[in-house]
Amino acid sequence: MGAGENNKIIKNKNQKNQNMKYGIEAASFYVPSLYLNINELAENREIDSAKLEKGLGLHKMALPDVHEDTATFATEALLKLIKDYNIQPKDIAKIYLGTESALDAAKPTATYAVQMVEQVLGERCFGNCDVVDMTFACIGGVDALQTCLDFVKVNPDKKAVVIASDYAKYELKSTGEYTQGAGAVALLVSVEPNLLEIEGKWGVATESVFDFFKPRREIAKSDLKNAPETAPDKMEIFSDEPVFDGQYSNQCYQNRIREAYEHYKVQNSLVKPYENWHYLIFHLPYAFHGKRVFTELYSIENNLPYTTDEEKKALAKSEEYLDFIKQKIEPSQRASSEIGNLYTASVFMALLSALQVSFDREEELSGKELGFLAYGSGSKSKVFSGKINENWKSVVEKWQLFETLGNRKIVDFSTYEKLHRKQLKTSVNPNYKGFGLVEIERGNPLSYGARKYQFKS
Repeated sequence: MGAGENNKIIKNKNQKNQNMKYGIEAASFYVPSLYLNINELAENREIDSAKLEKGLGLHKMALPDVHEDTATFATEALLKLIKDYNIQPKDIAKIYLGTESALDAAKPTATYAVQMVEQVLGERCFGNCDVVDMTFACIGGVDALQTCLDFVKVNPDKKAVVIASDYAKYELKSTGEYTQGAGAVALLVSVEPNLLEIEGKWGVATESVFDFFKPRREIAKSDLKNAPETAPDKMEIFSDEPVFDGQYSNQCYQNRIREAYEHYKVQNSLVKPYENWHYLIFHLPYAFHGKRVFTELYSIENNLPYTTDEEKKALAKSEEYLDFIKQKIEPSQRASSEIGNLYTASVFMALLSALQVSFDREEELSGKELGFLAYGSGSKSKVFSGKINENWKSVVEKWQLFETLGNRKIVDFSTYEKLHRKQLKTSVNPNYKGFGLVEIERGNPLSYGARKYQFKS
């Protein structure tokens, strides 16, 4: 083969790669079957329910049952994705899980999810699949998405799955308690982006801060009752309940998305990109968070006064901004109001919420652009955009998001507190179907702490 022919082949290959599209081919989700009404929490905590419902947009809080954890959420979302869209396990090269509710400090939670799905689809059907967890607070799932996008760009014959799975758990009576939630979202990433084509360069902003974190805590042996003699003088424990400063975290969120948005503009040579976004998709610690934190960027982009508290309130209540929220943000909030905070999965649930609303309204979104403003405490923000594919309805029609949320089981406040404290031994919903934790090994020192799950049909 001559040099001219070889150059022609390389040129044609490069041209083909340039024309190739990348993004999200399909998506699925899982939300626990139990929930607590926010007004009951407000009543028992002596909080004005209007503050939570009308002020923060909170209505219901999703709760994991006794048999559920981050691994079962991830597994349910993964299996539903595979079954709903007829995906062959052999076609999935990577399963990357974003979570900040990991079950082990070494063994990835994603390995539990793969092991459970193999109970249904066949032993070792993911034997050649790369599996890993990614952690950066609430942005870990977005990190996993970007990594998987980069992978399929280099390997267009492969597919990858991103799972975001979390349980947002705070101390009882804390200021974060009413934002709790649980669940998972799974995304299929490939060169057939039937749902969303993700293009362009991403904006990124990072700063190491302590707005929200989950440190290892030390407990002295002398502080424990009936501690065995063999116990060390100091013991490290880990808790899913974070150390956090709500107001400071809100400010960090606002600072990082401003910086990442500006970086996104420079990276893509754009002016006021948000105006081209049909929906703005935020990480939502609570339902109304996105519309609250975007006021600063909105003021900057439109040269509006935003220095004093009065000016900030005037902008947030202005007719122009309220119309902007109604059109570009409100549909993405609805699922969050019914579920609560999903940590890594919340930004993806906001996407599902917005598209489900448009699907139910019989709107046509093909070719519309969406803007994503993701945040993870610690802290980092990523801003990116995507274009809705012409086949989006064939993906969304399988979700039935709000119908699913409407079929959950309500629990009373006493049951909620017992679930939170892990005082219940049997499931609140004994007739559940799906995956459940059945045992944590305590006897064998070589497998102490190993978690065992079973599928219940």
